[in-house]
Amino acid sequence: MTTLGRALAVAATAVAVMAGAAPAHADPDIDFANQLHRFGIYGQRDYNAWLGKITCKRMARGVDGDAYASMAFITKNLARGTTQEQVAQFLGAAVGTYCPDMAGALRGAAEG
Repeated sequence: MTTLGRALAVAATAVAVMAGAAPAHADPDIDFANQLHRFGIYGQRDYNAWLGKITCKRMARGVDGDAYASMAFITKNLARGTTQEQVAQFLGAAVGTYCPDMAGALRGAAEG
């Protein structure tokens, strides 16, 4: 499995974890920020929430043809020095929080 494939497997796992976790707050943006902090991803909460939501919209509308394209979009919009694994974790957390119906795209990319 390639490094990118392993990163996507991490993202798919993050979605599974998010799906099984009961929300701690009524505000999904706070839950998303807390998830990102566990991965060592920081930054403005509103910006990260926007990036997670727009990533989901791009996936749903087919702007990003697959999970790899979504990761490229996220990479361009997160702080320099963010690792591939963190990008994959961000993607997994975004999908798990804002568009769990897109989880199949992550699993398919990780397996393919």
